[in-house]
Amino acid sequence: MNARLVGTFTTLIVFLVAALAVPLGLAYASHRTNRLLLDRRADATRFAELADQAAREDDYTALIAEVDRYAALYGAAVRVRDRDGTALLTAGDFTVDDGEALRLALSGRTTEDLPTISPFGPGTVLLAEPAGRDAQLSGVVLLQTPTDQARGDVTLVWGALALGTLASVSYAVLAARRLARWILRPVTELDRTTQAIAQGRLDARAHPGIGPSELRRLEERFNAMADAVAGAMERQRAFVADASHELRTPLTVLGLRLENLEPHLRREGTAEYAEAMAELDRLSLLVADLLALAKVEAGAGVGGKDIELGPRLATWREVYAAKGVRLVTEVSGKVVPEAAARIADIALDNAQKFVPAGGTVTVALDGGVLRVADDGPGLGEGERAEALGRFWRSGSHANVPGSGLGLAIAAELARACGATLHLLPADPHGLVVELRLAQP
Repeated sequence: MNARLVGTFTTLIVFLVAALAVPLGLAYASHRTNRLLLDRRADATRFAELADQAAREDDYTALIAEVDRYAALYGAAVRVRDRDGTALLTAGDFTVDDGEALRLALSGRTTEDLPTISPFGPGTVLLAEPAGRDAQLSGVVLLQTPTDQARGDVTLVWGALALGTLASVSYAVLAARRLARWILRPVTELDRTTQAIAQGRLDARAHPGIGPSELRRLEERFNAMADAVAGAMERQRAFVADASHELRTPLTVLGLRLENLEPHLRREGTAEYAEAMAELDRLSLLVADLLALAKVEAGAGVGGKDIELGPRLATWREVYAAKGVRLVTEVSGKVVPEAAARIADIALDNAQKFVPAGGTVTVALDGGVLRVADDGPGLGEGERAEALGRFWRSGSHANVPGSGLGLAIAAELARACGATLHLLPADPHGLVVELRLAQP
């Protein structure tokens, strides 16, 4: 948009300057042409008087001497013809066809105008002046004069106009750029702020102060809207966190009471009791995950410190060994942000649920990319696109314990530490959880 504004302003200035410079240049060229015509017509008139006198006295000696001196001095060419069109004398290099000029002069008319002189031509112009008066014409004087000096004057003026135009356009471009930046400054500020908010910095705000008043008001209203949205989201997170926290105690008490009822159950109620305890465990897990998600979204518990990943993963070896799954780690001596370690925990927790006995899970960190790959059943393309959403569970995983919030928490952790999280297919089958860490 900045380029379009600058282009529009510059185009308008160019047209304005051209509308002034072009007429000025043409007007000066016309003025210089008329001045040349007046100067050379005076010379042609004097030669016509001398030619008329020479014709009456039948003595062309003085005329020939005058014409030769003039041709040598000004580099012009002069030709005198009688009333029948016969050339009486010629001085200088006469190179143009004088037929039309001769016809007009023999009719008693003198040259009234010349072709407009420009830096590109013409090189010479032709003037015709009748000798004698009215019906008593004695001949015609034809004067071919060079236009070098006139073309030089026009070139000088046109060059000055061109330089002035170039300077004006250059200044106009600079002024247009400054004006465009001033106009678009609020838009640029809003773009920066919206990008920051989209990246998770909900406290980012525009800074009004420069630009058109209408756009400054837009910035102020945008900030008010962002405050309202951030406040609503904060209240929502607070509600989820408070509700999850408050539910933990009743759920714990309910679990203890159900366990205390177990000795008093009849045999036919054992199955019902087991299902009730399983649902209670599932509800407890869901509450715990909701509380964890609310904390992550609020920025709590996302530490900025780096931790060594190897010892963190060692705690999973016993879990995987108990399930008969091999855990391979290629992270010796490497450190990652705490949020990345928590994402690795979530990926490993999911993998141990779905990878069958005899399978392999590999954790590797290379070049700022953390990959947790397994050779389990994996997910389809459509499932991978939805798996990072909240409460998403595959139809084939309905009997697997979980709340459907693990990968959603991992996505929020990735956002909080400036990383990107992707779910990719493994070869020949399985799932790869790939975390690309932000480069320092």
